[in-house]
Amino acid sequence: MLLGLMLAGEAAAGNQKEEALSHSVRVALSRAIADSRPPKPQFANIADRIHYLHWLGEMSPRLKKRVPDFQSRLDFLRTVWYEAKRAGLDPGMVLGLIQVESGFRKYAVSPVGAHGYMQVMPFWTRVIGDGNRSKLFNMQTNLRYGCSILRMYIDMEKGDLFLALGRYNGSRGQKEYPNAVLAAWKQWEFKP
Repeated sequence: MLLGLMLAGEAAAGNQKEEALSHSVRVALSRAIADSRPPKPQFANIADRIHYLHWLGEMSPRLKKRVPDFQSRLDFLRTVWYEAKRAGLDPGMVLGLIQVESGFRKYAVSPVGAHGYMQVMPFWTRVIGDGNRSKLFNMQTNLRYGCSILRMYIDMEKGDLFLALGRYNGSRGQKEYPNAVLAAWKQWEFKP
């Protein structure tokens, strides 16, 4: 069914649940999404910078069919890399999640109302943001929310990515969604 939804061009997001968050988690998430500065990666050394440039060079051709414009593709990849690393996630896994969730469509809206690349449910803008759901169609904002929320779920699930992905999709305990993301991740793995 998930594959059918992806092929039909619909967003495949499940129904993320609004969960009771402790005050400290709510504050941490609010801080994580509040910084609106554009992504500007910092590197501890030249080897890290070279690794990043090789990653960009390898991912760009893979994404070309989905994002044909070179500058848009480069901006997207830079932002995915930055937001994924900022949240302690593998950028390839984030690309796999985006592939499954929205098919790389910025303005995707799922049948349950999730928005954008990472199919973020609008209630998150009220819970940890300023309440402006239209910002979820902004590339950096959407990726920042999505990566921050996924990181929170991974932490809640004590590192269990399978359960965290299910929670992200609103299908915790079901295998279809986590398996689809893990399979898509393989297409975006980077092996220097």
